[in-house]
Amino acid sequence: MTSTYPLLQTINDPADLRKLPRQQLHTLSQELRAYLLESVSQTGGHLSSNLGTVELTIALHYVFRTPYDRVVWDVGHQTYPHKILTGRRDRMSTLRQLGGISGFPRRSESEYDTFGTAHSSTSISAALGMALAARQKGENRNAIAVIGDGAMTAGMAFEALNHAGVEDCKLLVILNDNDMSISPPVGALNRYLAQLMSGRFYSAAKNMGKQVLKSAPPLFELAKRIEEQAKGMVVPATLFEKFGFNYIGPIDGHDLESLIPTLENLKHLEGPQLLHVVTKKGQGYQLAEADPVAYHGPGKFDPAVGLQKPASPPKTTFTQVFGQWLCDMAEKDPRLVGITPAMREGSGMVEFHKRFPKRYFDVGIAEQHAVTLAAGLACEGLKPVVAIYSTFLQRGYDQLVHDVAIQNLPVVFALDRAGLVGADGATHAGSFDIAFLRCLPNLAVACPADEQECRQLLSTAFAQNHPVAVRYPRGSGAGVATTASLDALPYAKAEVRRRGQGVAILAFGTLLYPALQAAEQLNATVVNMRWAKPLDEALLLEVAAQHDALVSVEDAALMGGAGSAVGEALQRAGVLKPLLSLGLPDEFIEHGDPVKLMALQGLDAAGIEASIRKRFPSVLPH
Repeated sequence: MTSTYPLLQTINDPADLRKLPRQQLHTLSQELRAYLLESVSQTGGHLSSNLGTVELTIALHYVFRTPYDRVVWDVGHQTYPHKILTGRRDRMSTLRQLGGISGFPRRSESEYDTFGTAHSSTSISAALGMALAARQKGENRNAIAVIGDGAMTAGMAFEALNHAGVEDCKLLVILNDNDMSISPPVGALNRYLAQLMSGRFYSAAKNMGKQVLKSAPPLFELAKRIEEQAKGMVVPATLFEKFGFNYIGPIDGHDLESLIPTLENLKHLEGPQLLHVVTKKGQGYQLAEADPVAYHGPGKFDPAVGLQKPASPPKTTFTQVFGQWLCDMAEKDPRLVGITPAMREGSGMVEFHKRFPKRYFDVGIAEQHAVTLAAGLACEGLKPVVAIYSTFLQRGYDQLVHDVAIQNLPVVFALDRAGLVGADGATHAGSFDIAFLRCLPNLAVACPADEQECRQLLSTAFAQNHPVAVRYPRGSGAGVATTASLDALPYAKAEVRRRGQGVAILAFGTLLYPALQAAEQLNATVVNMRWAKPLDEALLLEVAAQHDALVSVEDAALMGGAGSAVGEALQRAGVLKPLLSLGLPDEFIEHGDPVKLMALQGLDAAGIEASIRKRFPSVLPH
């Protein structure tokens, strides 16, 4: 760290922070924001959301006795300031890199990371569990959940609020509203009212008044109505009080002179409290303020210049292939409707939303609802396409089973981010989809090998009268150009891509291309399987009869995966043939460069070749 950050350099943990006089915290926030911008510009990572939580992070660690008091950050991509202030400042250069620190909170990384969070809307449940544990153990500790307004759209958040409202424990929920869509302008009056309503005198007087007036029911009802009307003029969400929370706010989440006294008051109150703060994504960096979406998760860039378009056009991504296919198919078939759980940009649906607004449904961070909504639409003769990350479909698994698969409804699931995703790590990897999908009756699973095949298999999926998932990875593939055609590939049919002898490699998805490279060195046959379910068993048995050994290759969990499907099919047919299954092991794969990660798992061309040579030396040509 350079001398540019003299105050920040003295903060090695929150205990150091709490030694500072309050008047120095503004300077600290400026240094922290500048250091954050410098750091992320050199490593890539989440930026807009972290610029928005600088003052809130400082205030929380300044007021509360962390880590004794538990702070749970929802989603977790807003925790870089937290990491910097909790002893990881000098490791920010390793952020999201192999062997470096995670981009999300991790319990194994720091005692200040009280709960691992990367999927949204879990913070209130976790913090409530911690608050109840403290009560059970007789410990006078606070539990604080910091949750964004977007994460509040998930049912899990409301389930936790519903429970918390009937529990007598020290729980503080901070609603970090960074969209301003549910908030009136904030200012001096709201600051004053927030501090007043969070004070112990106000709380005690309010409770005493309720007790006195309850003896005179008409007066009690009148007072309650007056209170609700008055609060309705200055606060936007009496909803939270209906859940049993004491609602405070909204206040300016960048104003330390408002945040700290309010948190000091709330720290001493009993029962569930909800503080509503308004922050701005990208705060303090004009380019990110103007376009927080573009700066949500940028790669490396020059802060003085901002994000620049690459000199040469980047390769088309699978996400872009899906987005174009969606628009083209919607133009052809008016029954198509598109659904996303708050991932319009990430799933490539911006153009579809623009061109077909009445056929586009963003349900918020509500994956369960997204799946059952699709089921309802399908019941009425429409053709829903659910664009969802593989890791997020896990959250809608019950609905996938009961509402889609059992009823055999024609829903297409476009599973982005299948396989390893790189810097976001285990929480975002789509490692388990083949295993958890192929066990479901009625549901088929397609694994395109390249961009053109992705488009064709999406058309194949859309043409079926039952549920089909099409899984494809993040980023680009082999670079195979796509056509404008909406022609489908034959359902559940594989193809032989290379004829060899001795060993046959059965490749699922984009691993077809490293398998082809390995096969050149081994003179092996390569089959592009295309479907993890149903398998092309006729071609599988034909290939098995012609070769001494089989090798399956997939970028997904081996246990229950496509390799398992091959073994089961051979067993059913009574075929005894040596089978080597290559894929992801029974462990969570850490964050890092995806190319390096795949090589470490032996799933690049060299790794595939080496595994085959080691296992089947006798059947390979000498």
